[in-house]
Amino acid sequence: MAASSPSVGERWALGVSYRGTAYNGWQSQSDGRSVQDALELALSRFADAPVRTICAGRTDAGVHALNQVVHFDAPVRREAFSWVRGTNSHLPSDIAVQWSHPVAGDFHARYQARGRRYRYVLLQSAVRPSLESGLVGWVFDPLQLDAMRHAAAVLIGEHDFSSFRSSECQAASPVKTLRSVTIDQRGAYWCFEFDASAFLHHMVRNIMGCLLAVGSGRRPADWLHEVLAALDRDAAAPTFPADGLYFVGPYYDAHLRLPDRVPAMDWLP
Repeated sequence: MAASSPSVGERWALGVSYRGTAYNGWQSQSDGRSVQDALELALSRFADAPVRTICAGRTDAGVHALNQVVHFDAPVRREAFSWVRGTNSHLPSDIAVQWSHPVAGDFHARYQARGRRYRYVLLQSAVRPSLESGLVGWVFDPLQLDAMRHAAAVLIGEHDFSSFRSSECQAASPVKTLRSVTIDQRGAYWCFEFDASAFLHHMVRNIMGCLLAVGSGRRPADWLHEVLAALDRDAAAPTFPADGLYFVGPYYDAHLRLPDRVPAMDWLP
């Protein structure tokens, strides 16, 4: 989407996809091995001036993203296509800007997001993943779809999600609204999609651990009632690995006209 008369100081939004395997999460780290560090370095090289970004939702080490949205204030004039192609020319192959769009000066990628979506892709197989290693979670036990859907329904709505919250979580409140959880199977692969107002640190991975405990028959479907009510992380299952977790991206009011789909969404189950 082209900008008309782009100017210095104009605020831009970018959609960024990345494979999180090689990075210590989104947030800038002292060792420089974060997605934010790589993106800001690429933007700064392309603009030949320092660029700082703010994202819609920070992801953990090993977590991937399809349409992470960031905003920044441009130190130079560039057209929309230039922010995409120019920045990508300075990025490693596992990170790519998907789109750019000029936004109002008061736009905020995090605070104006109406919600966020995560997807967990799981391989159910007697043999561990190989080609998709690092890109899917893995279980070898057969799973019961109806039991997991029943358990997931318990979590829908506004709740205190303390039982699914990491001890390192910095969120001001454990109360979030989980709008939907969908679970589908395609052959050996399972897709779990979560839509919420916002997520706590490790919230999706902790829910996944519980859903799989139910799906494998180790816990009854109604167990999630007890876990949710306990408000205690020790009541839930262990945190499931990050490998198959994808930040699908945030979504915004329609008038902002920010893309909410990228090609990789058609690649995942």
